[in-house]
Amino acid sequence: MSIRTRFMIWRPLATAAAATAALLATFLAPATAQAQPAPRESQPIYSYENAVREAVWVDTRLDGDGDGKTDRVAVDIVRPREAAQKGRKVPVIMDASPYYSCCGRGNESQLKTYDANGDVVQMPLFYDNYFVPRGYAFVGVDLAGTNRSDGCVDVGGRSDIQSAKAVVDWLNGRATAYTSRTGTERTRAGWTNGRTGMIGKSWDGTIANGVAATGVRGLKTIVPISAISTWYDYYFSKGAPLYDSGPDWLSDYVDSPDARAKCAAVQQKLVDQAPRTGDRTPLWTERDYVKDAKKVRASVFLVHGMQDLNVRLQHLGPWWDALAKNGVERKIWLSQTGHVDPFDFRRTAWVDTLHRWFDHELLGYDNGIDREPMADIERHPDQWVTSKSWPPHGTSTATLRPAQGPRPGVGTLGLTKAKGTETFTDDPALSETDWAARIDTSTPDKAGFTTGTLTKDLRLSGLSKVTVTATPTTSTAHLSAVLVDLGPDTIRDYAAGGEGITTLTNRTCWGVSTTGDSACFKETRAKTTAVDYTVVSRGWADLGNYADPGKGVPLTPGKAYTITLDLGATDHVVPAGHRLALIVAGTDKDLIDPPSTKPTLTIDLARTSARVPLVGGASAFAHATKGAGTAVPPRAAVLDGVQAPRAVHRVPEGGR
Repeated sequence: MSIRTRFMIWRPLATAAAATAALLATFLAPATAQAQPAPRESQPIYSYENAVREAVWVDTRLDGDGDGKTDRVAVDIVRPREAAQKGRKVPVIMDASPYYSCCGRGNESQLKTYDANGDVVQMPLFYDNYFVPRGYAFVGVDLAGTNRSDGCVDVGGRSDIQSAKAVVDWLNGRATAYTSRTGTERTRAGWTNGRTGMIGKSWDGTIANGVAATGVRGLKTIVPISAISTWYDYYFSKGAPLYDSGPDWLSDYVDSPDARAKCAAVQQKLVDQAPRTGDRTPLWTERDYVKDAKKVRASVFLVHGMQDLNVRLQHLGPWWDALAKNGVERKIWLSQTGHVDPFDFRRTAWVDTLHRWFDHELLGYDNGIDREPMADIERHPDQWVTSKSWPPHGTSTATLRPAQGPRPGVGTLGLTKAKGTETFTDDPALSETDWAARIDTSTPDKAGFTTGTLTKDLRLSGLSKVTVTATPTTSTAHLSAVLVDLGPDTIRDYAAGGEGITTLTNRTCWGVSTTGDSACFKETRAKTTAVDYTVVSRGWADLGNYADPGKGVPLTPGKAYTITLDLGATDHVVPAGHRLALIVAGTDKDLIDPPSTKPTLTIDLARTSARVPLVGGASAFAHATKGAGTAVPPRAAVLDGVQAPRAVHRVPEGGR
């Protein structure tokens, strides 16, 4: 269904009698009267100070905590009072989160606060302050097992998703809610038209993905920011562990005190069914939303940082492609940041764009946002370009092949298949930054392959795959593949604490404030650093998963194995004067955990390649490398501040 067709369906329809009356009024109106133009932007005409603030508890129809009663999730609501008084039903913007009491939302880690009656006073973030005066209701849902909700956190599973889906059902008259956590008085959502948009960053955005993948009716759009699309890929990459603990740690991190007392069985299930072997179990299948993309009815406005090393770019490409395959209407922003909300890296443009997106998707306003470019991409700090479609038309896969160079481990990258081998030994003390800094030096820890100096710009757009044939010396081995832009640049310092932003002391206001809920937030600016190389994309795998990406086996030393590593989707221009590099190595320090051994691996170059999405495809690569110099320039030392983040267990939110 086209956007135009959907718009016609969404626009409020008059009854036959009303339509006739309107037609007569047109004929009988004075000649000077003119038809009022259709609205293009919702205006702040409702009082935020006098908004209705209430709480309801929605029955999820699950008994996650096993107490013999179905779980109720707490739903805090802020909605325009005047709209209800006039009988005007409003759409809903919803953020379902596990963080409202334990950890906070946004750059300032805001928590929900309540008055003596238990009604919300402060709702984190600006959504309620800004959108309620414009005729929206804002709903903040405590996921099961968190804050004031019953049940147990199951980290992206049935309980998490049903926590939010049940609320969408209630907003559309298909579920039951109560005025208290334990009482019997029911309440209906007669004030809403049922049209709901879900938004959220990290775990919150992940819930939006999961609810959309149920196909629930009434969910019109989702805005997932730095969100997970399949939980297996949050913890593993083809068997290679990305973190040293599993989902039970994360569940315990956000559980309410009540949940900790009741949810031992759920916690144990998260331990037993998520083995650290990296095997894909039914637990992970349940938490894979990509497989259910065909059920998605909602439009999707996706935002992700291209240097997000928490919710990594492996979550972007498969989800985006699955949505495209199923005809879902999409929009995307890609920033140079790490795990950062667009409110904190492009605030003015973000609020304006989000406003127009919700106006179009939830109110049906024909404001033109559906005819604007699909993608906004941050090419340099605070410098954005647009793309009519993403990946852009004309993008196709080029198969790039490594070849031996003048010294061991210092090879070339081109379109011609080569013979020979390269050998390296896994060194878990080194990372992709160490490898890139020594790309033109023979080192025992990596194999590097570079083009000559490009004579034309080369744009990568989409997800890459690197197929490696390797012979290990031990029974376990991990592999990393990294694409690198070799050349000087100034980038957002994603490896620093702010992941590409610096928080300032001055504030700007976005909406209406009350005594207990300010609409004013600390400003930020880009935190930049000068570099002599930029990691474009990376991917990892346990070589023992060569036959099955979801199940690993011991390797036979001396035997060759072939495996394909999935690199994160991205959009990057390698400019003329720079070089493109492929690095194949072992453990990527701080990004994957090392294997139990330190293998030496021999790479068969004839059976190793990188499939890279290039605008213009292989032809563009040939033109960009035609006449490229083959001399190996000297490399400067790695610059301060360009190091991988410390190995800590990151929660999907991380305080922002």
